[in-house]
Amino acid sequence: MDMRNHDLKEDIREYWSRRSATFDLAFGHRIPPGPELDAWAAAVREAIGPAPQKVLELACGTGEVTNVLLSLGHEVMALDFSEAMLGVARTKHAGNERAHFILADAERTMEPDQTYDAVICRHLVWTLTEPEQALSDWFRVLKPGGKLLVFDGDWTKPTPVGRIASLAVRAIECFIGHDPYYDGAMSEKHANIMTRLPFSDGLTAEGLKPLVEAAGFSNIHFPSHLPIAVAQRSTPDLRNRLRTRLYRRFVLTASRPEDAAARAHRDQP
Repeated sequence: MDMRNHDLKEDIREYWSRRSATFDLAFGHRIPPGPELDAWAAAVREAIGPAPQKVLELACGTGEVTNVLLSLGHEVMALDFSEAMLGVARTKHAGNERAHFILADAERTMEPDQTYDAVICRHLVWTLTEPEQALSDWFRVLKPGGKLLVFDGDWTKPTPVGRIASLAVRAIECFIGHDPYYDGAMSEKHANIMTRLPFSDGLTAEGLKPLVEAAGFSNIHFPSHLPIAVAQRSTPDLRNRLRTRLYRRFVLTASRPEDAAARAHRDQP
């Protein structure tokens, strides 16, 4: 591994570890019960099919997407390379026999070949230091016919509507003050990390698609993220509703092609 990538990874690990204690307090990170949890669950169900399945969750953080997966009946192997984040997730899901947590690098999972029915991540791809390596590894650990599900966005620049929303948020905060938990994501450390990432100019669905294809995936689709955004706007205050409009977010689904034996087994009467 390039030592520059190693140093960058350590900076990323340190940054997210420091945020672990307050991560769920920042709007958009926690997935509360009700409309938002239902919207995330619907997106997962539509992408990977019914439970139970064996799912590898990458960069699980504090275990919020883990909770979505468990609510659907899946068996989850959740990994993160921040022990601090894993500590929060393990506490949150203590006693659930379908939840397993490991300290590992999402770009080199070290999981066995062709083990999982689905690989899922939320807001991870934009942080990858070696995206081609990561996608190749995710392809490797999927069973033939297995599904990849990515939730992400372009966090480097607001959309045209987002620029207006950002101005409105600033105006609101002149009266009610800044949100220290949300502003943590905009720290100098975070900005420095952003400039050193392969997707420093922004991650888009259009830019990610050829990398996913090159890794061997097929059946690449981009389901609408709108139902999740609408659900996120259903309960918060005006400032947080505006924040759901700042950036372009997307969902990507893809499959590892089935081999001949798997197709023959599936097509048997």
